[in-house]
Amino acid sequence: MTIRSNGTLQDLIETIRGFDEARDWGKFHSPKNLAIALIIEAGELLEVFRWMTDEESRSIRPESDDYQHSAEELADVFIQLLRIANALDLDLLESARSKIRVDEAHYPVSSSRGNAKKYK
Repeated sequence: MTIRSNGTLQDLIETIRGFDEARDWGKFHSPKNLAIALIIEAGELLEVFRWMTDEESRSIRPESDDYQHSAEELADVFIQLLRIANALDLDLLESARSKIRVDEAHYPVSSSRGNAKKYK
């Protein structure tokens, strides 16, 4: 399998699909199972930051073990997210664009800037 370092998102999706097909994992990749796997991976990402202060989490540098661990866990989360989108035959980029449009309407800058409240 060739992994292109400068490929597109679609190239990455195809790489993941090929990886999974070579291992015959499709039978395990229901949207439900993949959603569970996503949450598990997100929990592993959270472990990197457990017990850190906000400032410590903002100060992680590329040369640190925490940075490398974060990168690996974020990659796992991203891969699981792409697997779910693939299982649902969902265009994740279009879904994200659509959701941003909804959020722009729901959280106008005039009432949301600097405000952490979820709803206006």
